[in-house]
Amino acid sequence: MNDTTAIDIRPVRNGRLLHAFIRLPHAIYADDPAWVPPLDFDMRQRLSRRHNPFFEHGEAEYFLAFRGERPVGRITAQINRLHLERYHDDIGFFGFLEGVDDQAVFDALLDAAARWLAERGMRRMRGPFNFSINEESGLLVDGFEHPPVILMGHARPYYDARVKAAGLEKVMDLIAYDYPGLQPVPEAAARLLRRLLDKGTITVRPMNKRRLKEELDLIMDIFNDAWSENWGFVPFTPREIRKMGEELRLIVNDRDVWIAHYKGEPAAMVVTIPDINEIIRDFRGRLLPFNWLKLIYRLKFAGPTTAVRMPLMGVRRRYQNSAIGTALALAVIDAVRFHQAGRGVKRGELSWILETNTRVRHLIESVGGVPYKTYRIYEKPIT
Repeated sequence: MNDTTAIDIRPVRNGRLLHAFIRLPHAIYADDPAWVPPLDFDMRQRLSRRHNPFFEHGEAEYFLAFRGERPVGRITAQINRLHLERYHDDIGFFGFLEGVDDQAVFDALLDAAARWLAERGMRRMRGPFNFSINEESGLLVDGFEHPPVILMGHARPYYDARVKAAGLEKVMDLIAYDYPGLQPVPEAAARLLRRLLDKGTITVRPMNKRRLKEELDLIMDIFNDAWSENWGFVPFTPREIRKMGEELRLIVNDRDVWIAHYKGEPAAMVVTIPDINEIIRDFRGRLLPFNWLKLIYRLKFAGPTTAVRMPLMGVRRRYQNSAIGTALALAVIDAVRFHQAGRGVKRGELSWILETNTRVRHLIESVGGVPYKTYRIYEKPIT
């Protein structure tokens, strides 16, 4: 794009600009058959400082880029105090990055985010995160032909080059795995698992939604322990767990979530969620006037989605790197696989996995998972 009109960066401070911020991607992806528009209502909730639990421990600014009066890009800059308390690294973050294919737009957006963070004492900028590592993370750099599943991002192929040209460098890749056909675990692993299950050493059970609060506390306790040494990890807060419970109650059933016990102690868990993007793809982001009725009908009566996503899976740290840990992971994966395949689900996405987490990547690949998308995290110093 050779338009020489100056880029004007405006903070989002009113409802009109917020609406433009939310709807901007519709112009960016107008001719992209893979893109699935997120619901405007959901985006408003996520961007709401009153409704999103992130703002209990974080702050953010939203920016729109304009050429004249036409919005051409957007970005957020945010500070996560939980991250700073854990790592003491003076890293701030950016997210919700979208823009037309114009280097000047990306330069201006990323510079605005960097300046906002630097004014608040940050020395490095990392992203994209929408808003934290526990939400949508990374910029899609491979797998553009596949539609995004629920709570995973999408991007244009030029984004990677534009971000790198603005001075940011890759710091980590996140891998999404396709699990076609929900294949059973390999026979050798299945034999080990059967022996442990027959002995009662490992037991597996579905979540009990009637005790949802207690079950979520248990799941998050396992997750926070299992992931505590992973790159960039920040634990879920109690408010974030409650928010997750409110959302899960609407779309999951007991057997979408499984917990494994080792010698009677809760030791591993897995969470799957239906790919709601299949259901809302034709909504163009809007629930009104009648799409909310379609959503209810499709959720309740149209049968299961053809795909599910596995966003959370974990084994307590003391069992990791051991045969017991592998068996626990296989136990919950196989339990949820058996349930979903029995409902007619055709495939799953296991996402995301750190590129450096070779132990879990090997486990996923051993049960038939295939890496099919890559999401990139970037970083640069700021002054």
